[in-house]
Amino acid sequence: MQHSNLIYIAVMSAVTLSVKILPLTLIRRPIKSRFVRSFLYYVPYVTLAVMTFPAIVQATDVPLAGAIALVAGIVAAWFGASLFKVAATCCILVFVIELIML
Repeated sequence: MQHSNLIYIAVMSAVTLSVKILPLTLIRRPIKSRFVRSFLYYVPYVTLAVMTFPAIVQATDVPLAGAIALVAGIVAAWFGASLFKVAATCCILVFVIELIML
């Protein structure tokens, strides 16, 4: 392993550990600010969305098919479809659109 790779791994480890350890050591009392509490509440959802949505569009051969399936999945979920129905709808839409466009 090269010397620069070890430096990269050490820096990534330090950043990851500091993000996890600093809040535990610096914040010892309950957070009372509504803004900070709501911000911390939505962080996992935003992180998941930021990682998932680009992958949905880029995972297909035709990015338009992924975008259409994403919109259809959001609409289906909004109207109360189960996770299986949403996933099946999106997969079928991508399959059909790619058949038409390729």
